[in-house]
Amino acid sequence: MRVLLTGGGTAGHINPAIAIANYIKEKEANSEFLFVGTEHGLEKTLVPKCGYNIKFINVMGLRRSLTLENVKVLYNYIKSFSDAKKIIKEFKPDIVIGTGGYVCASVVKMASKMKIPTLIHEQNVFPGLAVKMLSNDADITAISFSETREMMKAKKMVETGNPLRPNLFKEIDKKALMEEYGFEDKKLVLVFGGSLGAPCINKALAEMLKSSPDFNIIASTGEKNYENTMKYLKELGVDTEKMKNVKILPYLYNMEDVFGAADLIVGRAGAITVSEITALGKAAILIPSPYVAHNHQEYNARYLEKKGASRVILENELTGEVLLKNIKEITGNEETLSAMQESSKKIGICDSCEKIYNCVLSLIK
Repeated sequence: MRVLLTGGGTAGHINPAIAIANYIKEKEANSEFLFVGTEHGLEKTLVPKCGYNIKFINVMGLRRSLTLENVKVLYNYIKSFSDAKKIIKEFKPDIVIGTGGYVCASVVKMASKMKIPTLIHEQNVFPGLAVKMLSNDADITAISFSETREMMKAKKMVETGNPLRPNLFKEIDKKALMEEYGFEDKKLVLVFGGSLGAPCINKALAEMLKSSPDFNIIASTGEKNYENTMKYLKELGVDTEKMKNVKILPYLYNMEDVFGAADLIVGRAGAITVSEITALGKAAILIPSPYVAHNHQEYNARYLEKKGASRVILENELTGEVLLKNIKEITGNEETLSAMQESSKKIGICDSCEKIYNCVLSLIK
């Protein structure tokens, strides 16, 4: 099988494409892969790091204001179709898979015009612009959440979930992990704001620790935010070294272990994060980032809230007091915690890559 994958800009678009490629390679070892991205996106480093070839085309999004730069953007977008056509003709793919981002639009649209089977994948509840544009051209539009069906039309829509890393599902020895951190047998809460961290979450965490909460906490502040967080804790008179139930780290290298062991997750509402939460059946408190396109994190968070799997705290409502109150209400009531975990598990999808692979097979065989 010859597979051309395209998607770029952020890790949220690239990692699902890599996960799909890895799964297909596992199933069909002789398959050949080519990624198409842009040189200014994270795909430039992430894709080669995973051992895949990548070619680049020059395309980016329009600026919101009327500027001369948009003339150049439009020119590059028009030119990107001929660049995409050239790459497709040279590689001769059996299928083209797009996972979002501006680069995805011209490549998938051109493949569709060339009568090559196409599949696009949307990671968030609220569909991105590229996927919306392509949904009537692509043979299959794979979605991650059922609610997306109400937000766009497509030639054919299949709910597959988000491709997730396999080691997320490994068995966790919770008792051993708790002993490793020197914790007593209490509820474990994981607090993190994504790989880079979120200052507002770190601030609320610090304020919450003034009250000496009676549950275990492992928090990842993000490396860039660690010093500021520790400085703020000191200003508040909080010494975490003396707190036997709290571990604050700049980065969690064993995130899969802590994620799997946690009773409650507190964090942002990116597509992969909420998919991991539901795949493992975790209860969550989600603080969606307001700094993302189309406010898509709030759509993700509200979807879980509506299903009974999470509580949502908007960033402008977040304080240490509010965070502590919500954590206590969930972890302090076994019935509430169990109900949220069960609701989460009901909407979780653990076999996304297999579902997408089956969609691919339906298009080319």
